[in-house]
Amino acid sequence: MSSTAKGIAWMVLTGLLFIGVTGIVRHLSSDMNPMQSAFIRYAMGVVIMAPVLLRLRREDFAKAHYGLHGLRGLVHGVGVMLWFYAMSRIPIAEVTALGFTAPIFTTIGAALFLGEKLHARRIGAVLVGFGGTLVILRPGIAIIDHGAIAQLITAPLMAVSFLIAKRLTNTEETRVIVGFLTIIVTVVLFVPAMMVWRTPTLTELGWLFAVATCATCGHLALTQAFRAAEITVTQPVAFLQLVWATLLGYYAFGEVPDAWTWVGAAIIVISATYIAHRELSAKQREVSNPPPQTVGAGDPL
Repeated sequence: MSSTAKGIAWMVLTGLLFIGVTGIVRHLSSDMNPMQSAFIRYAMGVVIMAPVLLRLRREDFAKAHYGLHGLRGLVHGVGVMLWFYAMSRIPIAEVTALGFTAPIFTTIGAALFLGEKLHARRIGAVLVGFGGTLVILRPGIAIIDHGAIAQLITAPLMAVSFLIAKRLTNTEETRVIVGFLTIIVTVVLFVPAMMVWRTPTLTELGWLFAVATCATCGHLALTQAFRAAEITVTQPVAFLQLVWATLLGYYAFGEVPDAWTWVGAAIIVISATYIAHRELSAKQREVSNPPPQTVGAGDPL
């Protein structure tokens, strides 16, 4: 299996795990403040990651980019709070559809800051994706819920987090990247959670432990996807989450997306499917027909 195919497979697994998180959070959102839910989820993530964290070596700490880890944890923590809030306000399918702007921002950021090529097809996919988002929101026609606004703010924050994660995969191991994120986000969420704290029930703690397990495994899978393939290749696969989210919302919570959500989501999925197909074709051509090598001054003859 090629590295590109592995990256796509890891991203598919990531989407399934994160949809599991979405369903449980939606189940809990009516009874617990989103900030407290987010904090408990990450605190339990620290417990889950403890065996891994305790095995970190001195060289892992020596070569860690603490500035990047800190920035990612802060940005990700704010994004997580906004996402939990959005989940308590708007349907799952709409949260997921609006979250698709994160891959769009990630694609742009990967070209600007990671040096990945932004082909015309990728530019087209970005523009079409934004168009699909506008169809869902219908600004100026429909009243935009605060949850939708929160999710739109979450998207670029998650894009920044993904880009930093991609940068860190060049020099650090997956367990280090996910471990630092889990610890730092827990610290970031501590004060906001204490401001709205109430004693959770054992049932709630059980559900949040399931959230932490799915989310931690999801971040591990996401980091492996970034390690295996270019971020602009793996990100369009995230759009498959809309399928799982719609089915989950309908069968578990009786949420039926309105026609505009269907139309906007269809536009986004079609654009993502097209760009993913074209990128895979381009990768296969590069493998089958590698460019001729030139001989430099230091090259062996």
